[in-house]
Amino acid sequence: MRKEGGTVETEESLRREILEKTKEIFKLRQQEEKFIPGKSRIHYAGRVFDEREMQAAVDCALDFWLTLGEKGDRFVSDFSRRMGMNYGLVTNSGSSANLLAVGALCSPNLAHPLRPGDEVITTALAFPTTLNPILQYGLIPVFVDVEEGTYNLDAGRLESALSDRTRAVVLAHTLGNPAEMDRIMEFAKEHSLYVLEDTCDALDSFYDGKRCGTFGDLSTYSFYAAHHITMGEGGALLTNSLNLYRQALSLRDWGRACYCRTGERNPNGACGHRFDQIFDGLPDGYDHKYVYSNIGYNLKPLDLQCAVGVEQLKKLPEFTKRRRENFETLFNGVKQYEEYFILPRALPKAEPSWFAFPLTVRGDAPFTRKEIVTYLEQNQIETRMLFAGNILRHPGYRNIRSRTAGELIHTEKALNGSFFIGVYPGITNEMIHYILDVLRRFLSQSAEKTVGTED
Repeated sequence: MRKEGGTVETEESLRREILEKTKEIFKLRQQEEKFIPGKSRIHYAGRVFDEREMQAAVDCALDFWLTLGEKGDRFVSDFSRRMGMNYGLVTNSGSSANLLAVGALCSPNLAHPLRPGDEVITTALAFPTTLNPILQYGLIPVFVDVEEGTYNLDAGRLESALSDRTRAVVLAHTLGNPAEMDRIMEFAKEHSLYVLEDTCDALDSFYDGKRCGTFGDLSTYSFYAAHHITMGEGGALLTNSLNLYRQALSLRDWGRACYCRTGERNPNGACGHRFDQIFDGLPDGYDHKYVYSNIGYNLKPLDLQCAVGVEQLKKLPEFTKRRRENFETLFNGVKQYEEYFILPRALPKAEPSWFAFPLTVRGDAPFTRKEIVTYLEQNQIETRMLFAGNILRHPGYRNIRSRTAGELIHTEKALNGSFFIGVYPGITNEMIHYILDVLRRFLSQSAEKTVGTED
């Protein structure tokens, strides 16, 4: 407490003042934002927030609890409840969540863990960190092709990939577009396979009325700035299996056997048995916090990130609504050009919360992907390739131990012709119409060049 000009100031009153000033700063910055066609950059993704996220971050910083704590607990509780899953944990990234998920399936504390040399069915049209944990744990990826237009694992090819060493299916819902989960889960159940859903691009997407990420044994999420909600960096893992949750938690927290929360204040642990357990090879009553049951990491986020996540999660329904509206407007504007592009499509039971708007330039189009992407970028419209296209073509993956089941025809098409543009909630109607105008100009110019060549 201090006196300032005769007024008694407390920490509480100072904190209120700081948070009010934070709100004012946000409003000042917002007033400076203005879209100028052809000059303002239209990003493929980005943070969408208001003063509440800024205030949450500042408020948490004032507490100066730097490591994972109360806000992390709050976010995990809110997120798990929204997703309808029993157990969850937060990580420093979606990539780390994938590593923990595969690691949990390989834990020696499972009755039937994955072991080096076991095969995992997946796709080569991938973001690297969907595939990397499979390789890092000594498993063998078996690649199947994707479907044209959905860019998801082709469930009709699963049987052709099966062998007596197959133990799991790892898939991503590409760009928020749900994969054919009923057929995939039926296949997995028939052959007693684990299923890992990389849901990093598909938060709030549904298949057959059920949320993506709630079908398999484990699901992962990303809260990087480009994703459906953001903590800046960050991710999560969800499961309905208590044992898988405990193995993932152990791996995240250095591999320790104790599953009490970080910073637990009870000196005997939340379990009440910190010093009275017996472990083979260790002295009687060895501190449970320093017993290690997995070879783990430290992959926790900061509590401040989770404070932002709590506020972002409240906005998810509105974010999803806006993504779908932007996607629909773009699709309706581009569908007349189907002779040039393979248009994105969703399966009949799918209800995507689109991460982006993908297009694949047809092989007989009068222009190349490089030409249209260059034109869009020159006109301030950000583009991205469809992740790795075919990751087996990339330098780091040319000599990996793997198997391919059949030809990767549509994967190759994505490598050679696919790209995407944004649909995130920060893209306004004015921006969408500008994007469509730029596309029309490019396609008109391409058509004129073709006619000129024929003449």
